Amino acid sequence: MPLTNVQIRPGFNKQVTAVGAEGQWIDGDNVRFRYGLPEKIGGWEQLTTDSLVGVARQQHVYADLDGNIYAIIGTNKTLVVYYGGAFYDITPLGTALTGATFTTVNASPTVTVNKTVHGLSAGDLFIFSSVTPPTGAGYTSANFTDQAFEVISVPTIDTFTITMASNAGTSVSASGSATVTPYEKVGPLSQTGGYGWGTSTYGGASGITNTLNGLLQDDTAGTGGSGTSITLTSTTGFPTTGVIKVGSEFISYTGISSNDLTGITRDVAGTRTAHASGSSVEFYTAWGQKSLTTNVVLEPAGWSLDNFGQILIATVKNGRSFQWNPLASDPNALTTRATVISGAPTASVMSIVSDKDRHLLMLGTETTVGTFGTQDKMFIRFSDQETLSTYTPTSTNTAGTLRLDSGTKIVGAVPGKDYILILTNTSAYVVQFVGPPFTFAIKQVGSNCGAIGMNAIKYVDGKVYWMGIAGGFFLYDGTVKSLPCLVEDFVFTSKGDNLGLNYTNGELIFSGLNTLYSEISWFYPKDGADQLDRVVTYNYDENTWTTGTMTRTTWVNSSLFSVPYATEYNTTGTGTFPVVQGVTNANGSSIYYAHEVGNNQVDGAGNKTAITSFIQSGSFDLDVEGNGQFFMSMRRFVPDFKLINGNAQITINLTDFPTDTATSSPLGPFTITSSTDKVDTRARSRFASLRIANTSTDESWRYGTFRADIQPDGQR
Repeated sequence: MPLTNVQIRPGFNKQVTAVGAEGQWIDGDNVRFRYGLPEKIGGWEQLTTDSLVGVARQQHVYADLDGNIYAIIGTNKTLVVYYGGAFYDITPLGTALTGATFTTVNASPTVTVNKTVHGLSAGDLFIFSSVTPPTGAGYTSANFTDQAFEVISVPTIDTFTITMASNAGTSVSASGSATVTPYEKVGPLSQTGGYGWGTSTYGGASGITNTLNGLLQDDTAGTGGSGTSITLTSTTGFPTTGVIKVGSEFISYTGISSNDLTGITRDVAGTRTAHASGSSVEFYTAWGQKSLTTNVVLEPAGWSLDNFGQILIATVKNGRSFQWNPLASDPNALTTRATVISGAPTASVMSIVSDKDRHLLMLGTETTVGTFGTQDKMFIRFSDQETLSTYTPTSTNTAGTLRLDSGTKIVGAVPGKDYILILTNTSAYVVQFVGPPFTFAIKQVGSNCGAIGMNAIKYVDGKVYWMGIAGGFFLYDGTVKSLPCLVEDFVFTSKGDNLGLNYTNGELIFSGLNTLYSEISWFYPKDGADQLDRVVTYNYDENTWTTGTMTRTTWVNSSLFSVPYATEYNTTGTGTFPVVQGVTNANGSSIYYAHEVGNNQVDGAGNKTAITSFIQSGSFDLDVEGNGQFFMSMRRFVPDFKLINGNAQITINLTDFPTDTATSSPLGPFTITSSTDKVDTRARSRFASLRIANTSTDESWRYGTFRADIQPDGQR
């Protein structure tokens, strides 16, 4: 009998049944399509033995004026540079807290740091400076100075604990002194319920209230012109130190004397203003201390990273913006931290550089520069041309503002060929440079097409692709279109044993471009998952879709680097960079990989682990007439591999009826090598399906056409 060719079209189809998907592939993992043929994906190798503290959320690669290439990685804890095979910590620092003291316990590595209203939370990172060690505890200043520590716990608003590398030699109380400088706060690992006002910068309402006894002036620190205190009608119930809210202004104090709050500091948050006698005064739980109820949704940590020439621009999501200049000629540049951009807004969803006209755009930013309480997530502010610090428009500059009106927040943006596409949670806008007097023009180009997350958007070859907030995929090529997807139900719908997208953590989704294979991948969390654990990939040249389990939290395309670089998050790992004293594995760790390298997963020590892959076809009739009426017998098949290294396994799965559980043919699975000419099998059924897989190291394959000797074998 002549061999029968079973033609299987490229791409997965998960929208129909296995029998309905005759002539199509329905499932797989770690595979792609190339020239219409399925193949195992390439391998990846760890770039350094170090792993990063926390989860990486953004990555950006660029070159300085001397041609040096830098990969910038922003985690929920740090901002680091990968250069020359090593990491460097450039995380910006917050406001220094002076006058901290130490309390130790004999034979214990736990040290309590005493600092009034310190504002730190468990898990925060910071450094010590100007250290006088606690007397008699056995520590020197070198045990503290210029080292990063993790806050282990926060017993009170005025204390927090750390873990030293060695035990204290004796117990001392409130001894020594130091300055505590926290790392810039980025945000939580995933979307969570928060407490109080803002996004963990300040605490929440306590329910403890009273009123001002006298005018609180805007030109002095306190009431009555004393400049040091505030008089209340009563201070009953107020803690001895803390933060109060009067109107929209937050004020800290360090003591109570009768009905006076003493040692006050104005403008802790909110603009200093006058408050009338009798104005409500509400005690707020101080920075880092939880209020009684969950009343704020905290978005997961995020960064937007871009470069203004050779200057790195790094914006904390809903926070401040920073700059870092590599200064290649300066040997100390890589140990210099990013610094805040003077004059820039202090609260923005993200920033993006309009490269050709040299403007920096702040998206979802402040209506009043420098007042983070005025953040409007639909408001856009752009700098003067060629500057990073001027955002107030005048008749002599090109700074300005725009506001979008469709949606409630800007989700993300991406630069196109001659435009910036901005996506809100409902709509799409194109922003284009038009020059003075307006500088930028804005046009709505789509509705009901909002993006699910800041990093779920990619531009390639004149088109922008993104994952929608309510499911589905979209593209913009001059007009907004829905992108047909044959794995849509699998990705977006939880039904039966299928776990689709966890929409609650949609902000975590990261899209990665791989132009080596014309692919865009969206890494997403399945239903019930707090972190990314699945991937869906679109081949925009071949118009095919695949799904898989490879997880990456950031990804950069091969451009300055010859292959893509990506990060993987280990929820229980303990990061080794930066070196943090007392660091816990509660942060997890991120591993940095080079992709499309070899056929295996290789760790920092050179150890190889197999990348297992498989692809599964839909059911096809063994009946040559194609109606499933007859049972058919498959006596043999001829393997057709375009490429095979090592072994591959082929399994013929058999069913008599569509609802039957498939069983492997009696002699299978069959191990195939490059020298295998034919395979004898005893397969009899109405329907059959094909599975190709590999399980060992150093294996790779690309499959062609399934050819088999099939003969009629009766109706029963």
